[in-house]
Amino acid sequence: MTEHQQEQATSIDQNVEPHVSKATTLKEVSIYDAIGLRLAHDLTQIIPGQFKGRLFKKGHLITEEDIPKLLDIGKEHIYVMELGDEDLHEDDAAKRMAKALMDEQLLLNDPHEGKVSVKAPVIGVAKIAKEIVDEVNRIGEIALATIRNNQAVAAHGQLAATRAIPLVVAKEKVERVEQLAQQYREANGSAPISVIPLPSKRIGLLTTGSEVYNGRIKDKFGPAVKAKLEELGSTVAEQRFAPDDRDVIVREIRSLVDSGYDMIAVTGGMSVDPDDRTPGAIAAAGAEIISYGTPMLPGSMLLVGYIEGIPIVGLPGCVMHDPYTSFDVLLPRLLLGERIEKEDIVALGYGGLLGC
Repeated sequence: MTEHQQEQATSIDQNVEPHVSKATTLKEVSIYDAIGLRLAHDLTQIIPGQFKGRLFKKGHLITEEDIPKLLDIGKEHIYVMELGDEDLHEDDAAKRMAKALMDEQLLLNDPHEGKVSVKAPVIGVAKIAKEIVDEVNRIGEIALATIRNNQAVAAHGQLAATRAIPLVVAKEKVERVEQLAQQYREANGSAPISVIPLPSKRIGLLTTGSEVYNGRIKDKFGPAVKAKLEELGSTVAEQRFAPDDRDVIVREIRSLVDSGYDMIAVTGGMSVDPDDRTPGAIAAAGAEIISYGTPMLPGSMLLVGYIEGIPIVGLPGCVMHDPYTSFDVLLPRLLLGERIEKEDIVALGYGGLLGC
């Protein structure tokens, strides 16, 4: 560089003001001095046993009429905030994280007290990338909570929630979440948080037990199974009854297979009592047994298999009276048509003790 060029460069450097990042400032003011100012964050009101929710939203313009309400929730001071260049408000941070992580078809609510919820548009099965959830929560000062992978979710049911822990969070933390989500999409072709809609399936139901077959007691299995299936958008297309006779049970299973149902459920006779015939009958009907028994309570006597590619399950008695069993864990995936393998059964043990 010539002497003249050096002088020009020096002159330019002196005339250009360098950019200095502005830091976030948070100022506490008396509510009496806050009239005409805007809130920096949501304010929550709690009336025990009656109400908990947002009293004033972030950005609300304080008026004289607001003073008694603020005093009612114990607020004599509020914060007025000016964000720095490298920071995000909790609401903006939560929304950006949710948008980055969720599939475009999912629903997003408005920020509330620094939290944004992600919801399913239809009945479906949640697909949650646990490894991404863990990585996000390792970043610090931000939070991502989700339901479990492969869990059924109702239409408008909540899948996940994002949140910034402090009122202001460093922008780079949210950008890291966006980067993780983008990397996952590129590697897997899907978002870290998504839902697969549940198709409507037709199920054939066989209820075994001589006491029910002969009318000595009322069938309680049928209504319980029907209710679980209908909640997920499927139906029991046909219910049959059989006594504790292995040959009859085999014949009825084969008939249900020939009827072309999407899945077969066999109830009753699933214990180890000498007169319980169902497990042996399912095998004799030609089923490939994936597992008879699960390490989950309730639901340890569940049988899962396939017969000519059609899933067949042997349901233990707990399905009649327990709200959540191993059958409820596997049912969404069975209805999706995903094949259940032995390792899926093995995985039920961890966290599978539910009070039985």
